[in-house]
Amino acid sequence: MIAVGKVHERYINQACEEFMKRLRPYYPLEVIEVRHAASGSLSEEAERILRLLHQDDMVWLLDRAGTQLSSEELSTMLADISHRGTRRLTLVIGGTFGADKRLVERADFVWSLSRLTLLHEWARALVLEQIYRAAKIARNEPYHH
Repeated sequence: MIAVGKVHERYINQACEEFMKRLRPYYPLEVIEVRHAASGSLSEEAERILRLLHQDDMVWLLDRAGTQLSSEELSTMLADISHRGTRRLTLVIGGTFGADKRLVERADFVWSLSRLTLLHEWARALVLEQIYRAAKIARNEPYHH
């Protein structure tokens, strides 16, 4: 996961840490934070993110204009990615002002958690929780309901 900015709220950081710990048995996970652009420049943030992407990465960009998924649909999509032998899935969470068009163009999938505008910090916690839920669904383990 590549995210613009740091999580400043302690309770959100605790939630992120908890779900990252829960995810370890299911998926290798690395979170990279890139500095937000002081000027609010989406282009500057995009450049920082694009430099971190590998050419063969599958990239999912979080954006409220993207496709919404149910937890079951997310689980199926993640399982399909795994079965295809994709080396690395990179989830990108933009900053306060969204994502530059170059990130949208680079994305293999644009995922929306909601049509609501969410704090990017909350989006990070929600993404981690939903990936954990998807892993549990894929393995038919309790947690989903």
